[in-house]
Parts: sequence; C-alpha cells; structure tokens
Amino acid sequence: MFDALRERLEAVFDKLKGRGRLSEADVESALREVRRCLLEADVDYKVVKSLVDSIRSRAVGKDVLESITPGQQVVAVVYEELAALMGQEPVPLTISSRPPTVYLMVGLQGGGKTTTTVKIARKLASGHKPLVVACDLRRPAAVDQLRVLAEQSKIGFYGPEPGEKDVMRVVSGAAEFASSRLYDVILLDTAGRLHADEELMEELASLKRILPPSEILLVVDAMTGQEAVKVASAFHEKLSLTGVVLSKLDGDARGGAALAIRQVTGVPIKLAGVGEGTDALEVFDSKRMAQRIMGMGDVMGLAEKIREMADAGGAEKIAESIKQKKFTLEELLLQFEQIEKMGPLDKVLEMIPGFSRMKGMGSDDLDSGRMKQSKAIIQSMTKAERRDPSIIKGSRRRRIALGSGTSVQMVNQLLAQYEQMRKLWKQFGKQGKGLKLPKGLLGGDGFRFK
Repeated sequence: MFDALRERLEAVFDKLKGRGRLSEADVESALREVRRCLLEADVDYKVVKSLVDSIRSRAVGKDVLESITPGQQVVAVVYEELAALMGQEPVPLTISSRPPTVYLMVGLQGGGKTTTTVKIARKLASGHKPLVVACDLRRPAAVDQLRVLAEQSKIGFYGPEPGEKDVMRVVSGAAEFASSRLYDVILLDTAGRLHADEELMEELASLKRILPPSEILLVVDAMTGQEAVKVASAFHEKLSLTGVVLSKLDGDARGGAALAIRQVTGVPIKLAGVGEGTDALEVFDSKRMAQRIMGMGDVMGLAEKIREMADAGGAEKIAESIKQKKFTLEELLLQFEQIEKMGPLDKVLEMIPGFSRMKGMGSDDLDSGRMKQSKAIIQSMTKAERRDPSIIKGSRRRRIALGSGTSVQMVNQLLAQYEQMRKLWKQFGKQGKGLKLPKGLLGGDGFRFK
C-alpha cells in the first residue's frame, strides 16, 4: 500500500532532516520533489497544486524555519496537510433509526462491488442482521457469485427467481423478505457497466425511489488512480453519493485515488478494502493513511488487528507458559497462528514504524512462506516431540521433513532456532521483554513480538 509514494517521500524528508538549519530555498527544493512524487502517484494535478501551496504557506513560516528541528517540523506539516486532504476524521456508515437500513452499492463493472457488498455485510454482522440482495441481472454468474460469498460468510442472501429480468421486482421482493425475517440492514448489489452511462443511472435512480437508501456507496478500484476520481465525480453528479469505498487499496503502490477523491468530489471515503478475504475491510482513517504514506507506520491499526484476531484460548495458554517459564514447540505454533490471523505478514509489518526502512537493510525476505514452512514442520511432529524436542533424532527428523514437505536441513534449522528461543524464554517471563524470533525463522533478521 502506497509503497512507491512512501519510498520517494522518505528519501525527500531524509535530506531535510539531515540538515541543522533550513532556508526557504531548501524547502522549495523539497516541495518540488514532493510535487513530483504526488504526480507520479497519479494524483490530480489541481489537487497537487493546492496541497503543495498549503504546505508552502506553513512550511516557510518563522516558527518552522527557526525551530530547533526544522526538518521534523516540515515533515509534520506535510503529514497534517495530507490528513486534511483526505478528510481528517473517519466518517461512519449511517444506520437508520427506523429499520431497515438500506445501502445502495454502485460502481462500474470489475471494481470489486460484489465482494465489497459482502465485506460490509460481514463487518456489520456483529451488531446487525444484514441481507445482501442480487440486483445485477445482466452480468453472467453475478447472482451466483454473491450467493456463494454470502454463504461462505454466513450472511443472509436474496436473489431473483430463475428467468427474472425485472430488477425492481427483485428489490420489492427483497424488502418483503427482509421484513418477514427481521433483517435490519439491506445491501443492494446493483449492476455495473464498463462506463457510467444514462441507462445505468436511470436504473439506479429507480431503485432509489422504490427503496430509499440510507447510504449510496460508490465502490471504486483504487488502482485506477485519476480514473477513479472521474468515476466518483460522474456518479456523484447523478446520484448524490454519501460515501466512497476504495477496493484493492492493498494492491495500489501509488495512492492517487485515496489522496484526491475527497478533495475533488467532497464525498468522504468511508471504507477501504485491503485484501481479497471478506474480512479484509478497514474504516478509512485519513490520519492513519497519512502515517502509512509518510512511512510512520500505523501503530493504532496494528493494535486493533491484535485485539480483533487474538485467540483468547491461545493467549491464555501462552500466558500460562510464561508464568511457568516453559516454552515448547506447541507455544511456538500458537504464536505463529496468532500472527497469521492478523493477515499477510508483510502487510502487518508495514504497520510497524520504520519497517519500510528495515526492509532496505537486509530484511526484505520476511514473508509468510517461511512461517508456513515452520508451522508445517511443527504440525508434522507428535505431541511428545513438540513437548520434548530433545527426543527428535535422525530418523524422526527424516520423518518430520517428509511429512511437512521440507528438508532435514530445514527441520534442523527450526530446532536450532527453537533452542535459542527456549533459552531466552526465562528472561522473557522474568523481565517482561519482547521475544525476538531468531534470524531466518520468518526470513530476514527475525521479528520481535510480545
């Protein structure tokens, strides 16, 4: 996410922070680089001009240039202006005081609308009873795709009868179905087109009249850059959007759409898709996004992931092992499973401040593949072997390697690394310090966790 933009901006700010004093010429030079970075990130040039002007008006002031750390002050100004550009505070989804709450999901074909519809329903399912409705009767298999995703996520589904072509009848039927079964949120997955044409807009306007929505949410592909901004403008003009959901934000190294949509349309970005799974959806927080763009990490986001994904039973077992100063391969397997639940390892580690720099210092081979191999090795052991690895001799090592699809050498490496960790475990329990996974266990130089 924002990889290319972050790397370029970090290089610009490193130069500024390396100087004791800054002149207006130094700031101007840096702003030219910032402008170039943003344009290459596919941000609309008018938005770039406005942003750079705002930064300049603050960054060349006396309070900044004559401060003790002017470079750091300029970075703080850029961060604040980026956050303001994207909207400052998160904007929550509207829930109607009189059920049902209706969300009209709109967007172009291929933008991720159907998957996003289920993601939102799943996110709401903890406090509501959502129903997703298949309103795309044109695209082959669109109804089946929504049905399958809904079933996988244990979300209510309503679709057309075989041969039904009238989407208005489907929506009317869905309203009755929801009322009779106490669904309090209805999400209408509407048809998309290759472009925003009049026929599509008229159909969506008709749906608005039949079942007035609490939210009209546009799903746009973040990877389309400035095109996403144009699409948002076209839909907003015809339908008066209440919010935007950026899909595929995890695959966008540039970030142009995220930076420009709010400024150009005035419509808030409410949510962001950050992965393929139906649980990979985040509330869009401009301050945290600005932190990621600036290479400052996202500590709050990481803490939330840990809270959401931590397995209470596993955490209790690990806590008990710390109390008893005992560390077996079963505890190590539990730790791997906790980390895996938080999502792709590289995405999780990006939330750690300074990790982007660490990747350039010999740790760029950190990956989930190494962790999966280590898990497979432990899972190929018997309970007795996990609890007492000292019994794992030559023949057992060959059996474990064969069962895990790895090699005896990799089994030896894991056992050697485990032995290092076991020696540290008493210190971990005694001093409360983080436990550093030895080099090679997850790739790179290891990884510290608590």
